[in-house]
Amino acid sequence: MIKTKIQRERLEMETGKNSYLDSGAELIFWGHVRDRENNKSIIGLEYEHYDDMASKMLHKIAEATVNKFNLKSLTCIHRVGFIPVGENSLFVQIWSRHRESALTAMDWFIREIKNDVPIWKWGVKSDGSKFPSNS
Repeated sequence: MIKTKIQRERLEMETGKNSYLDSGAELIFWGHVRDRENNKSIIGLEYEHYDDMASKMLHKIAEATVNKFNLKSLTCIHRVGFIPVGENSLFVQIWSRHRESALTAMDWFIREIKNDVPIWKWGVKSDGSKFPSNS
């Protein structure tokens, strides 16, 4: 199963019953907005995106990840808009038969998102000014 979504609403914990009884690994990754970006103090991050293309590319990368690492399931929800420090910007859940493939898949998937999905991140300072983030 592959589920991807881009949304403005706050990310809430995705929980559910383990329906993958043949899987030994469930990995969950939460991306949190920290209080510094590029060594500058911030109040949050502003994520902009090219909606249709970003959604399609996110799903395409999820499909490629499931196939490449033989995963049972991958769920990814990426938040856009202004996200204050301490809130979540990214949720990824992976189910896999084995731990090693799940760990490798998670790292690969997040790197591919950052490289290829048209979502841009701006640090927002307390005075409201913005600067591009490259992390």
